[in-house]
Amino acid sequence: MNALEKRTLGRTNLEVTRIGFGALEIGRNWGIGDEKLQQRPNAESAAQMLNGVLASGVNLIDTARAYHRSEERIGAALKSRRDEYVLATKCGEASDEPNTFYDFSYDGISKSIALSLEKLQTDCVDVLQIHFGPNPQKVLDDGETVRAMKDAREAGKVRFLGASPGNDVLENCIDSGDFDVLQIGYSLMDKGAHDLISKAADNGIGVLIRSGFAGGWLTPRVLAVPENERPANVRALLELVGGDAEKLHALALWFLRAHDGITSVLVGSKNLENFRRNIEFSQLPADEELLQRALKVV
Repeated sequence: MNALEKRTLGRTNLEVTRIGFGALEIGRNWGIGDEKLQQRPNAESAAQMLNGVLASGVNLIDTARAYHRSEERIGAALKSRRDEYVLATKCGEASDEPNTFYDFSYDGISKSIALSLEKLQTDCVDVLQIHFGPNPQKVLDDGETVRAMKDAREAGKVRFLGASPGNDVLENCIDSGDFDVLQIGYSLMDKGAHDLISKAADNGIGVLIRSGFAGGWLTPRVLAVPENERPANVRALLELVGGDAEKLHALALWFLRAHDGITSVLVGSKNLENFRRNIEFSQLPADEELLQRALKVV
């Protein structure tokens, strides 16, 4: 495996690998397929996964208060390796396992930041992002969340500010000037943010991609779902690649790699071999003809 390419995360000057680790699945049950496939790993397996991610050369880990056990598992497994990776987390949506709740008040955000630092066993997170809820524009208009985040930055608890918006408020987040990093949903099945990703990058904002595999539909995990329960566009893409879900997975990564505005793609997994396969796929030469045919299908 070749060394992973790094890119500068916008105006932060942080150098991050083009593949990052999304730590949702190590802390919270998630995904398509049956209950067994969705089950989070135990603490020991999560620690092996996290150390394996760093050993693979990846230096970006993204988590959130809403990912239940994720932050505490990162803290427990990687406390002694804190200087080896860029750490991003989120506030606004918080864990009350098995549920989550929203609190965008100044006090709520301040308490969330303090708890994140405690769970992560660190004095400072590199990037703190807003985990928006059902009314993101109100959160931006009220300003309490951003004020608490800025005060945490002033206190040295946070280095850079970010947000994880939907497309409905993405442009407002770009134009606000408040955010150094934006985490954007974008994939072969959801191309709506294409131009705004370019705008964010042009404005010096680092762009992280979430949902780059459409919640697992663009990975081999799709084969665990009966054909008649797969979305029509997924069935069309699978037909295009002759039913080869590995090729579908590679295709999804090639699509993301083609956008120059993207700094890093967050890949979630609880299986180290699967995660390493993403790295391998990301380094393969793209099949441009197949990619163009795929773009016509979806």
